[in-house]
Amino acid sequence: MRQTGRQTRRPERRTPPTAAELAKVHDRTLADAAAREAARENTQQPAGTGTTGNGQGLPEPRPEIGDSWERLRRLGLDPDSGAAAIHLGPAEVELRRRASGLEAVMPVLRETLIQPVDQAPLILAIADAEGHVLWQEGERGLRRSADRIGFLIGARWIEESVGTNGIAAALRTQRPMHVHSAEHYLRSHHSWTCVAAPVHDPGTGQLIGAVNLSGPAHSVRPYLLQLTTTAARLAETELRAHRLESLHQLRTMAAPLLARVAGPALVVDAAGWTAASAGLPPLGRLRLPAESWGAAAVQWVPGLGECVLEPLADGWLVRPVRPSDGDGTLAAEQLEGARLRLDLRRADRPELSVQGAAGGWSHALSPRHAELLLLLATGRDGSTAAQLADALFGDPARTVTVRAELSRLRRYLGGLLAHRPYRFAESVLVTVLGPDDPYDLLPSSSAPAVRRLRTALAAGTVRLPGAAVPEPRMSDPRARVSAPQPPPSSAASWASVGPQARSASSETSA
Repeated sequence: MRQTGRQTRRPERRTPPTAAELAKVHDRTLADAAAREAARENTQQPAGTGTTGNGQGLPEPRPEIGDSWERLRRLGLDPDSGAAAIHLGPAEVELRRRASGLEAVMPVLRETLIQPVDQAPLILAIADAEGHVLWQEGERGLRRSADRIGFLIGARWIEESVGTNGIAAALRTQRPMHVHSAEHYLRSHHSWTCVAAPVHDPGTGQLIGAVNLSGPAHSVRPYLLQLTTTAARLAETELRAHRLESLHQLRTMAAPLLARVAGPALVVDAAGWTAASAGLPPLGRLRLPAESWGAAAVQWVPGLGECVLEPLADGWLVRPVRPSDGDGTLAAEQLEGARLRLDLRRADRPELSVQGAAGGWSHALSPRHAELLLLLATGRDGSTAAQLADALFGDPARTVTVRAELSRLRRYLGGLLAHRPYRFAESVLVTVLGPDDPYDLLPSSSAPAVRRLRTALAAGTVRLPGAAVPEPRMSDPRARVSAPQPPPSSAASWASVGPQARSASSETSA
């Protein structure tokens, strides 16, 4: 029988935990983690084993909070003192304000967040993509309290220095986050609550900063997360209006140029959005390399084939000279000896690169596409839409969403991505580059399969495709007798990590 709704894994708590309960969860979770670590050292158990649970009938921390605590505990951050904070000088703050592009949206953020809640004890803080607090406004007495914990203009509010917090959580997960009371890793922050929402550049989709509201934990208001999220969307709308105005100016300048060009051509802005075209079907946006096009005069462009590129004002003049297939998929020669590299080393900028006989290209990925490509890279035998939906959402019924995202991926991957089941073509050599800390792998993802993968990578039971085998530390006597690791894409290594196997009757087609 087909499932009609999402399954509930455990009964949800009707009321949120109190600050006192969160403090107990915080202390118990860290104590249990320390006890498991000590037990592993004494019994030589592999990492990732041991007892779990926080006892005393306490609720478990939310997955994104628990993952953050575990990562910080592994880094050795002291919950009582934190680490040395990084502060920028006034000149550097001013430079970052201009570079962030957020200065243009400050009026709408003040109007949305400060004026409606000016009677409430709140602080509005705007941070850039690296967590530097560039603006901070609000009630004077509360700002003095914030200064005492280092929450001031120029401070870099990242987890490695100040533990779990709203700004860092929103930047890492790239979605609105609420960190309340003892959900903060540092005990000095337990009297605070903060809500934050990320802001993305509408032209490139890249993360450029976060909007944050902070206040006393005892005066938390449930509407603040929604208000902050709305303000972030308004900021993106304002940025989109500025981009459309720039695109209109580029279009006006490019019209006479296109009239003189022989053959098909188009003009795109620095982010790849089409301003004007001649002799070509309308294209919304070209897939540009992550660092834009280089000095080479001829580049292979997905959907257009080989093109001659010329810099033009704030964009590019693109003239196809060797068209690809009419449906926009990769030419057959592009598949010959194709090498696909999924670079996940930077949490804020996952990137896909493809090299083939006809050339290569690279493109920054959305968080969802990065998740899907990681699952496909670690499951070379293929997965059905239901298996991928279960791996992404914990709900095999959400196949419509998976198929829609895979359809978008095939627009520029073409024949590299096969289906029924979904998988990379056998001729494609796939490599995945991951961060040094496994808990930094796609930190914005809460997908069950990705969380299992982080744990398995930390335990050393799996390796990413194409990853080199780490050299054992000879100072550790256990390194000489440890069992060899399985190959990175073997069924043995990925059986409990990637999309889970399902019976043939569960789904007949991808």
